[in-house]
Amino acid sequence: MGARIIYDRKFLLDRRNCPVAQTPPARLPLIPGVTSPDLIIENGKNEANCAGAQFEMDI
Repeated sequence: MGARIIYDRKFLLDRRNCPVAQTPPARLPLIPGVTSPDLIIENGKNEANCAGAQFEMDI
């Protein structure tokens, strides 16, 4: 069994302002729509592929 590491809220919020947290990871692959914006070039226009919700949810 492994040990769990538990961080308190203040520690995690402080890490948000750390300089390392502000930079993207090194050698991150480019995956359109996931790690980079999914751009469609059509008739000389750049448009983000935002068709809306992926699916509708019944509440």
